[in-house]
Amino acid sequence: MDKQPTPSVAAVPGVDSQVLDEYGEHYFESYNYADRGLGKFSMYWFARRYYAALVRRYAPTTGGKLLELGCGLGHLIGLLQDDFACVGVDIAAYGIEQTKRNAPKAEAFVQSADDLSPFADGEFAVVVALHLVEHLPNPQQTIQDIHRILQPNGLFLFATPNPDYSLRRFKDPQTDAIGKDPTHINVHPPTQWRTWAEDAGFKMMQHFGDGLWDVPYLPLLPKGLQFGFFGLPALFQVVTRTTWTPLRYGVNQIGIARKER
Repeated sequence: MDKQPTPSVAAVPGVDSQVLDEYGEHYFESYNYADRGLGKFSMYWFARRYYAALVRRYAPTTGGKLLELGCGLGHLIGLLQDDFACVGVDIAAYGIEQTKRNAPKAEAFVQSADDLSPFADGEFAVVVALHLVEHLPNPQQTIQDIHRILQPNGLFLFATPNPDYSLRRFKDPQTDAIGKDPTHINVHPPTQWRTWAEDAGFKMMQHFGDGLWDVPYLPLLPKGLQFGFFGLPALFQVVTRTTWTPLRYGVNQIGIARKER
């Protein structure tokens, strides 16, 4: 007998119930969510404000429609809901419940990013996908679909793990921030994401790293000391809202792309 969805899991057409179970409430208590706080002045708190600043800077217009794929807990569109007509979709019903609390002015509903057919051509000025594409079985197709639903000159902002970052050789790739999440089924180097984006018709405006925050890297130095040494440049980038970190110095890669054709 098939496993029945839990109360935090809603049926999504074309998505296996076991996949939906994996993205239930416990997902937001596991993996990288379990390792960092979500409160004020946490790394997560700063990151959401950083991404919101990037959207405001690079979006072709304010007041247009913004779609966040994999909106998670909804904190990003909560920050942007006064600037754009925000829509958030996530495969996790729990995430959508939280999004409705954290972004009450936004639309939010359960939907897989594998199927963007409900959205019209050129419907959005901005599409954001933070730590979403690595979870998809066919991210290349999703990037093409994002291009379709963006208006001319529209903004595509994404973040995804960078398996080639410089200090990963000092980590266990099975248990580091990238490898420990079994839902990371499509982790690729920067060249692959750039190729897929450009093939879809995007121009990559910025492609950079988010810093070496996944300490420790060295066995003898205290973790706090290592975070101060390796992680502070990432915090500086976030606070100053700049994009200067080279890809090789980012545990994750961040792409800012414009619909060119």
